[in-house]
Order: sequence, then structure tokens, then C-alpha cells
Amino acid sequence: MNSTPRERMIAALERRPPLPGPVPHWELVFFPTMEAFGKVCSVHRNYSQWLQMSERERELHRIDIAELAIAIAEKYEHNAISVLPAPWESQEFCRLAEKIRERSGDRYLLIAHADGTQAIPSGGDMEQFSYRLIDEPQKLKDESMRAIEQLLRDAVSWRAAGIEAVAMCSDYCMNAGPFLSPELFAEFVTPFLKLQVAELRKLGFYTIKHTDGNIMPIIDQLAECAPDALHSLDPQGGVDIAEVKKRYGDRLCLIGNVNCGLMDTGTDAEVAASAEYALRHGMPGGGYVFSTSNCIYTGMPLEHYELILKIRHEKGVYPLPPADSSDEKEDA
Repeated sequence: MNSTPRERMIAALERRPPLPGPVPHWELVFFPTMEAFGKVCSVHRNYSQWLQMSERERELHRIDIAELAIAIAEKYEHNAISVLPAPWESQEFCRLAEKIRERSGDRYLLIAHADGTQAIPSGGDMEQFSYRLIDEPQKLKDESMRAIEQLLRDAVSWRAAGIEAVAMCSDYCMNAGPFLSPELFAEFVTPFLKLQVAELRKLGFYTIKHTDGNIMPIIDQLAECAPDALHSLDPQGGVDIAEVKKRYGDRLCLIGNVNCGLMDTGTDAEVAASAEYALRHGMPGGGYVFSTSNCIYTGMPLEHYELILKIRHEKGVYPLPPADSSDEKEDA
């Protein structure tokens, strides 16, 4: 029996033997919806007038967002759908998730974006954050705990609405390395990430930890937190999927590693080489989801995205298992 995109995604997240067919594929966000579908990306829509809409207008808006999300998955063969935006309050987010589930059935794994752990501060906040690490460390930790507790309260309703996975999107690293030293990361982030993963799992979610940049100085800590998957394995930050697969492939599903910088400004040959490298080193044994090293962002040439999907079909296909040669006809 043919497997659904959702079933193939779950097999990868659970690091089970790969199902025959194309390696699972998903993108954290697909932004260029205007070019691809003639519609504004839901993340870019203006929600300032949401409270002024009638309920009928809101319902039409939900349906439009849901249908666009499904269209992206169908056209680009995603095995999962990121429910975006995660706007407004949790109840409204659940209504959107329910619309997507109603229209897609159980075909796709639905993923929410949420993370209560500390992330790289904005440039304007970096100095103040640095002072707080020394002057009020407990307040920072308390803030992380409150954010996680709120996330978990909201997540109960998300699960009921059909969400099955959470992409935890607090970014920790720049290309040069993490925004905190490994020692400070172990104090201010790791315990909270570990707790967040464990509690989300208790609620029945798969967990995907996203962070760009050079994660290698803290990758042992990320693995210790035991998310189901690690995204985005950023080659621009020096992350080599071959090394990560060798060290952690038996513990983590790996997602990503196709170089977004090359997807944006590289040649066709450079894009193809990056995609082929990710497939060659990510696919063996399963536990891999083909993806770029960030997302399909605004301004990225769609031709390059379509190129890596073509390569996926050519070089990213798991074969059928060998026939059982031991079968013999029963004696008459």
C-alpha cells in the first residue's frame, strides 16, 4: 500500500528504515507565494484590521490561508505543512489548523512554530542582554520558564486541533558560532530546551529544533536535549552533514543542509552540487528530511528551488526492498 506524505515524514522523524520512494521533503517556510501562486504569503499579510473584520470575513480569510498552505505542499511535494502564521491568540491559531486538517485530511503532518528558550537578541538588545547575564541571571531564567509554561498551555489545544509537531525556532548561532559560550549556553538554554522537548513529547508532539549558523560548539548539548530532529544544518556556518550524520544519525533525524546562500546567488552547478551532497550523506539508513539550510525566502530564484526538487527525484529515491528469495511454492 502506498504511504502518505505524513507517514513518510513520521518514519524519518522516528529514524525508522526509509519507506520506498522520494526522500521526505519539507521547508520551514515558503515565502514567494506571490510568484508561485499569485497570493501574498500569510506571514506577510497585514493583520492590523483583523479585529475590525466580521466573522464571515475572518472565516474566508482562514480558508484562504489554509488552501494556500495545502497548495504549497501539493505543488512542491512537502511531507508536512507549517501552520503559519502562528498569529493572534492560541484559539485563532487552532481554528486555522483545523481548517487545514479539514481540507487535507491526514495527508500531511501539521507543524507549529513555537519556542520558549532564549534566542539571539536583536542588535539593539544585545548590550542589555549581556548585562543581564551578569546582573540578573535568575530573572532571565525565570523568563524562559514562564515562556515555556505558556507554550505548553497553548500546546494542549494545538494537539486537539491536529498539530502533531513543533518546530522550535529560537536561533542560537551565527556563522561564527553560538551567541553564548558553551558554558553560558549550558546554564541559560540547555536545561530549558531539554525541559521543553520532554514536556512537548509528553503531550504527543514530535519536536524539531531549528537554529541556523555554526552549531558545532553546542551540538552535543542540542543532542543531549533529545529532540526528534535537528534543522537546518547550515553549511554557511560550517556544518557538514556528513560529520553530523556520523556522530548523531542514530539519535536525531537530520533536516536541511542545502546551501541557501548558493540557492540565492550561486550557479546551477553549485546549487546542484549542494543538493547532491546533502542527499548523499543524509539519506543512508533513513532519518533524513531533504530541505534547504533555512527556508525558501522572498527573492530566492524559484528556478533554483525547482532544480533541487528535480535532483531529489533523480538522486533522492529510496529503492523498493529486495524480494524475498526464500519463498517457495508449497508442495502439491
